[in-house]
Amino acid sequence: MSVTEMFSYIQGFLSADQDIREDIRKVVQVLEQTAREILTVLQSVHQPSGFKDIPSKCLKARELFCTVRNHTGELKTKFPVEQYYRYHEHWRFVLQRLAFLAAFVVYLESESLVTREDVAEILGIEVNREKGFHLDVEDYLAGVLILASELSRLAVNSVTAGDYVRPLRISNFINELDYGFRLLNLKNDPLRKRYDGLKYDLKKIEEVVYDLSIRGLAKELEAGGDK
Repeated sequence: MSVTEMFSYIQGFLSADQDIREDIRKVVQVLEQTAREILTVLQSVHQPSGFKDIPSKCLKARELFCTVRNHTGELKTKFPVEQYYRYHEHWRFVLQRLAFLAAFVVYLESESLVTREDVAEILGIEVNREKGFHLDVEDYLAGVLILASELSRLAVNSVTAGDYVRPLRISNFINELDYGFRLLNLKNDPLRKRYDGLKYDLKKIEEVVYDLSIRGLAKELEAGGDK
């Protein structure tokens, strides 16, 4: 093979790779738009009137996740199965965002932590990497950490809306999350940095709970619960 032929072959490879990346980017852009739509729906729960309408907001978000599953199904076809991590950077951010949104919906519905398996099912993708397009463990954990930040904001807005019980439950939930993450030996730099932000979320929630305690609201609520 001559030098010219060799570089012509390489150019063909690069062109094919660029075509794949462009196809992936187009689908990811649509996924990002759908993620923004889901976030817009869920953001209304931070409004005083939104607390009364949480079930309908979650239902609407669930409907939008049907669109997400259609797009992830399309995304799977845009690259060779064995080259998942070659193109992972293209969808990593949006997948983390969607994992957070799925976790937020489940929390609003049941105040529990969604499993990685359930997130993968909501998004229409796999859990095991051997099966192809899957939810990476680190992407799932990043989504959970974004959830913690969102809940710290919800705790503050709950007080504004006159809901003094929710911040106490959020505090317990975030403390459990913090304990869980302490069990992990995180070596991934981006994930480790995001986890470091969890202590600030925890501090913000503790300040809300402390303020409720100072005002005597927390004791009143506990007494009411005992009765």
